[in-house]
Amino acid sequence: MPNVTNRLNASLERVLPEKRLFLRSDDDSRFVRLRPLTQLAAISGITLAFGWTLVASSVLAIDAISAGSSRDSIVITQSAFEERLAELSQERDARAAEALAAQNRFAAALDQVSQMQSQLLQSEEQRRELEAGLDVVQSTLRNAISERDSARAMAQATGVQPDTAHPEEVTAALDIMTGELRQAADERATALQEAEAARQTVEELSLEREQILARNDEILTQLENAVAISVEPLDDVFRSVGMDPEDVLETIREGYSGQGGPLTPMGRSTRGNAALTNGESKANQIIVTLDQMNTYRIAMEKLPLAMPVKNSFRYTSGFGRRWGRAHEGIDMAAPTGTPVVAPGDGVVTFAGRQGAYGNLIKIEHELGVETRYGHLSRIRVRVGQRVSQGELIGDIGNTGRSTGPHLHYEVRMNGRAVDPMSFIKAASNVQ
Repeated sequence: MPNVTNRLNASLERVLPEKRLFLRSDDDSRFVRLRPLTQLAAISGITLAFGWTLVASSVLAIDAISAGSSRDSIVITQSAFEERLAELSQERDARAAEALAAQNRFAAALDQVSQMQSQLLQSEEQRRELEAGLDVVQSTLRNAISERDSARAMAQATGVQPDTAHPEEVTAALDIMTGELRQAADERATALQEAEAARQTVEELSLEREQILARNDEILTQLENAVAISVEPLDDVFRSVGMDPEDVLETIREGYSGQGGPLTPMGRSTRGNAALTNGESKANQIIVTLDQMNTYRIAMEKLPLAMPVKNSFRYTSGFGRRWGRAHEGIDMAAPTGTPVVAPGDGVVTFAGRQGAYGNLIKIEHELGVETRYGHLSRIRVRVGQRVSQGELIGDIGNTGRSTGPHLHYEVRMNGRAVDPMSFIKAASNVQ
């Protein structure tokens, strides 16, 4: 083994000549020999440490940039989805208007058919009356013919000329009744033709109405599926940060529950209720889901989901146990004076010095969430001040119990410390 070491040192002698480090005192002088192999090991260690630091810093910087742009992605996605919902709603309204117009035409056709049926019944009644009158006339005519024949026979027997005026009057009356009966038959045939045309029109309108209702139902189904799918990532966001989505929705609704306005009686049409019940139920469900999405959007705006440090930094300590004790936040190392911004809207409840935190800021957000910012070199807000997301609140420093300039960032829910990274990464679930 010494021979191998000597050969390695001899090979490296040209590149890394041996060096000596002299240590002198008042009465003695010593030196430390730095062999080529020792110098190579030191240089390799320094190079590896520098490379690891560079790669880790790059990865953390990329993560920070991605986390910083997550909220913008949420806004863009939300806007695109709302535009799509508006387009589907407009198409649904257009189909509903077409269905209403078809229903009106269907009702008009039904009224026309009803009128045709009334006319047909009236014509049938007139025909029956004419047939009854014709029977009377025929009976009278038979009686008149019988009387005429009897009169002729008597005239031939007695030699007296018979009176023929009465049979002529009967013949004229028979001609009039026959003409009226023919006219009634013609009117009845015309009414039957018009009724058949109206029936065909009703069938066409019924088919058109069914097609419109089917298309409207298809649009409502697509819209219902779209909003249902879009709610799932929002549920995951709140569950990932340890919140119950139902409790979040109830809390937001309590703060946005105003109602009012004058009320007037409302008329309802009972025609076509059976056909529209399914569509109305789907439309009501869509409205409920859209209200849920809007409530989630309001809640998202109230959570501290953004990064408190926008400039370059390094994660130097995570959430959890450290050195045998609980570390209730994350540490972000950066030069002194690096800006610290509010990750969400809230109210400053503390701004001053507090024990191991050093200079500390506490911000109370809604939904029971509080954020803390420790070891600051400068505090730029005051107690009671309302801050918005992205607003400057302080500078990174090295106050309190700290080994170097960094930000100690905590997130607490109802007084219990949770991992801040769950809030920072939650926004990626809705991209």
